[in-house]
Amino acid sequence: MNASAKAAAAAPLLHTTPGFETDGRDTCPIREVLDRVGDTWSILVVINLQEQPVRFNALKRSIEGISQRMLTVTLRSLERDGLVTRTVRPTTPPEVEYGLTELGQSIAVPIAALGDWAAANRDRMRCSRDSFDAQA
Repeated sequence: MNASAKAAAAAPLLHTTPGFETDGRDTCPIREVLDRVGDTWSILVVINLQEQPVRFNALKRSIEGISQRMLTVTLRSLERDGLVTRTVRPTTPPEVEYGLTELGQSIAVPIAALGDWAAANRDRMRCSRDSFDAQA
């Protein structure tokens, strides 16, 4: 058995795992999670909040290319889903700080696994992409 066949044999059959089973609303868990964290900004917010809570402007400075509006929208969505908490300190002007909830911290494990996979397979994907593009 070659390496590719071994990898395929070891990989789970995704449509048979609980994350892909539809519920009474005809949605599956993976779809709901990907709708929230499947975009670049949400992942970057989680990464930047993992170590400690951060104030809005510091978070904006740490995420290159994100607009104030997009950061606000992303934080509200993550807060709505219970991944981020917003704390307002009664100072003048008020200080607003964002941090990960316990649920938000727990998503670091699958994100790290995906990151490990990306690091291990990026060169193979680039080679495949270059080969494909050369044929076009």
